[in-house]
Amino acid sequence: MAGTLGTVPTLVCFHAHPDDECIGTAGLLAEAKRRGHRTVLVVATRGERGEVVPGVLSEGEALWERRIAETFESARILGVDRVEFLGYVDSGMMGDPANDFPYCFWTADVEAAANRLAALLREESADVLTVYDDYGVYGHPDHLQVHRVGIRAAELAGVPTVLQGTMNRDFIREAMAERLAAAEEAVANEQLDGTAAPALPEAPEDENFGKPAAEITHAIDVGAHVELKRRAMQAHASQIAEDSWFLRLGPDEFALAFGTEWFIEWGRPRSEGEPFRSQVWS
Repeated sequence: MAGTLGTVPTLVCFHAHPDDECIGTAGLLAEAKRRGHRTVLVVATRGERGEVVPGVLSEGEALWERRIAETFESARILGVDRVEFLGYVDSGMMGDPANDFPYCFWTADVEAAANRLAALLREESADVLTVYDDYGVYGHPDHLQVHRVGIRAAELAGVPTVLQGTMNRDFIREAMAERLAAAEEAVANEQLDGTAAPALPEAPEDENFGKPAAEITHAIDVGAHVELKRRAMQAHASQIAEDSWFLRLGPDEFALAFGTEWFIEWGRPRSEGEPFRSQVWS
């Protein structure tokens, strides 16, 4: 494997659950592959606690089995070279009794889990590792643990670049406000009948979701890969229904929502007035 020899730049994306990879790093994975880099996806859990789209599972089929298969199909679509599961149990949402399950990722010893991930990072001679921001993007316990474990593993393995995946809180709020204003204007101008206004995603209830633009270092344009990103989402049929707002978006709206991936580079903040960094590799 070329990546293990250090002759090809290697990107490792570390995620909490199956389907997380297609939301925040699918474009980066596809772009790395386009550049001829080696790409590796590591998933902490098998997503046992996910809410199942009705009618997707076969009789007697376990959710975790389906989610593993979906992950490998998503990885195939994105051209990922290697997929690994760390084998921890999904911890459920914050405050769920599953948080206390003895084998869930949330209760895992950070140092022990980090050493497991670090071994893989060394094996792959990883140049770039993605994790989540220090709030786990939206406060999910497994996402918070990915941040802690991933940062420590990068330290242990000496990974030169660590990117914390996040959402641009300011961009989302501005985009939602613009779409709402446009829909209201269309109704006022009788362009719509008032019942056909474009569906808007619900605003996140947690005011701490994502990060403000000032804290974000990278805005990666992945517009060239949005159709691959959509296909990767469709691969996770047990979690992302065909009538979900994700997949009901038209091409332009989908590109607006998912055509940029946002990151915070660990240990290298963006100075005031400095534009977003648009490249991970030179």
